Amino acid sequence: MAAVRRVALVTDSTALLRPEVEALADVVVVPLQVVIDDEVFDEGAPEATPDQVAAALKGKRAVSTSRPAPAVFAELYERLAADGVTEILSVHLSAEMSGTYESALVASRDAGVPVTCVDTRQVGVAGGYAVESALAVLAQGGDTAAAAEAARARAAASTSLFYVDTLEYLRRGGRVGAAAAVFGGALAVKPLLGIVDGVVAPQAKVRTAAKAIARLEALAMEASGDGAVEVCVAHLTAPDRAAAMAERLTEAFGERLAGSAVVAAEEPAVRCVELGGVLGAHVGPGMLAICVAPLSAPTVPTAP
Repeated sequence: MAAVRRVALVTDSTALLRPEVEALADVVVVPLQVVIDDEVFDEGAPEATPDQVAAALKGKRAVSTSRPAPAVFAELYERLAADGVTEILSVHLSAEMSGTYESALVASRDAGVPVTCVDTRQVGVAGGYAVESALAVLAQGGDTAAAAEAARARAAASTSLFYVDTLEYLRRGGRVGAAAAVFGGALAVKPLLGIVDGVVAPQAKVRTAAKAIARLEALAMEASGDGAVEVCVAHLTAPDRAAAMAERLTEAFGERLAGSAVVAAEEPAVRCVELGGVLGAHVGPGMLAICVAPLSAPTVPTAP
């Protein structure tokens, strides 16, 4: 009798998975770490919450982030194999922004079961959407290669845009990339940034917060295409502004909004989430982001 195939999907805490997705069997989230004054915390409650990280940043404490070591993934892959998993799909944030993918890749080489690692070249919610697309393929009987390709395709089709009150935190963490050349030291502007080819890249510069938020919403609409989309607003300690933005975008996208392909949802609407401590450490309090992810049905190869 042929062995029963069982695929586990591993991702990291920056993906901001919906709680319902994170709770699914064989979905495992590996936390990144936040370092505050040389003390290391796993991202998420009860250790490094968004409020705690925001308070540390406002207090001008030393805040940095750290990837999981290869040994963390090696131990996880070993445990999953011992639990009966026959294959692992490990989907992570951009390798240009973090060493997390590299840690997973190093651990995969000596794993007891086949491990496929995916660099989404995205951060935040776009990575979560990539995970959901991979899960949808697996749920329909597709193999790991097809699920990995679905994750890459969904991530590539997604648009991640964000507004920050200041470039200070991105500059401090070394994640500002090409944006530094455009904005230079002009920290008085309200920068609109995006993830392009796996790194932070400038999209526009606006003089006031109100104009920046309006422009951010306009850019999201322009990037959405004509079909069905999933849309999420993310923030760090700006719940009121984020909720108002999500409400405006829900009305603007209207019937084009789609629900998750993985978990049952209520009436499709723009989701609103707070960033975790790791991403929050690099963008700072007041940050607002929009992720637009076109929804397409997963392609599952048919048997010959």
